[in-house]
Amino acid sequence: QGQLLESGGGFVSAGGSLKLSCRAPGNIFNDNTMGWYRQAPGEQTAMVATITTGGRTNYADFVKGRFTISRDNAQNTVYLQMDSLKPDDTAVYYCASDGPTVIDWGQGTQVTVSS
Repeated sequence: QGQLLESGGGFVSAGGSLKLSCRAPGNIFNDNTMGWYRQAPGEQTAMVATITTGGRTNYADFVKGRFTISRDNAQNTVYLQMDSLKPDDTAVYYCASDGPTVIDWGQGTQVTVSS
């Protein structure tokens, strides 16, 4: 547990971009779907995007066309490129290993988008 390390959050103006990174141990990264989730104040945690070991991606409707998830197998790192950010994207973003062999979460990174 707690083996995922996120980075890249911060403050940005509406319309701007941020790129989140999440590094995982190889035994987790190589065998599992990786994902990004977020929790806004007062709301439940929501899936943002996932990517399988084969590179198949899935996005929440509210980020389609704006966010891109990718994985670098040489670096054991999954990325979330966030473009055209909106104030509604303000949340704590969590990296996750979604299985099938390991379920784990990072500590979260704050993303704040100002209007």
